[in-house]
Amino acid sequence: MINPPAETPPKSLPSNGSASLKGTAFDLTGQTALITGGGTGLGLAMAQCLATAGARVVLVGRRPEELAKACAQIGPTAFALPGDVTRLEDAPSLVERAEAQAGPITLLINNAGVHLKKAATETTDVEFAAVLQTHVFGAFAITREAGKRMVARGAGSVLFTASMTSLIGLSAVVAYSAAKSAYVGLVRSLATEWGPHGIRVNALAPGWIASDMLAKVLDGDPARREKILSRTPLGRLGDPTDIGWAAVYLASPAARFVTGVVLPVDGGAAGGF
Repeated sequence: MINPPAETPPKSLPSNGSASLKGTAFDLTGQTALITGGGTGLGLAMAQCLATAGARVVLVGRRPEELAKACAQIGPTAFALPGDVTRLEDAPSLVERAEAQAGPITLLINNAGVHLKKAATETTDVEFAAVLQTHVFGAFAITREAGKRMVARGAGSVLFTASMTSLIGLSAVVAYSAAKSAYVGLVRSLATEWGPHGIRVNALAPGWIASDMLAKVLDGDPARREKILSRTPLGRLGDPTDIGWAAVYLASPAARFVTGVVLPVDGGAAGGF
């Protein structure tokens, strides 16, 4: 793993992604990140920030056209890898193809997900299982395969995109909440099991971040939007790059003694609620 500077403190992070992090504790030069759901939304924002920090990024998703657009935005250090994390049998080949494209995977970000806003009494077994298939089974399958390689190399970092529903109770999202809460157990268990092998495992718990997915949740529900903002101490929705820079931190040598953590990036919402 890259060691941070011994004496000089890290430089501040660029707010617009235009400045270089080279030579700081946040420098990811030489690192390769595999990001599921990396073509849009928070996955794309994380990919952009990681690339700014010097990492190569492999974007996994089911829509090749979105992956191509994302790679064009990021530049030559981004690679498109069409794939579906719910096809568990494809996980080994997905990791193998990613490494063939961009080199050994040193960072895995489990970000692919689906959302279901529905009352618990109306949520069917099939719908519940479909949400867990993507978030839990899909994430574990690819983490297991990437983890085998990280264990063999004696280094690596894994991030899960958790949620406020991992931390607090919210109505009408029972399947999503169950899936995201499962990430907390995965983080703690894997951090304990893989720590001796030099692998750190953490999660980000985004608050309410301006995105297409959030728009779908809040469309037609102004009371819910107002409730969210009124209970968020910083008084606004987050920006996708707020998650991106948090991912850079957890992936970087600056966080080399941080593992088993679920980090809220929420404007204080977890405390506000």
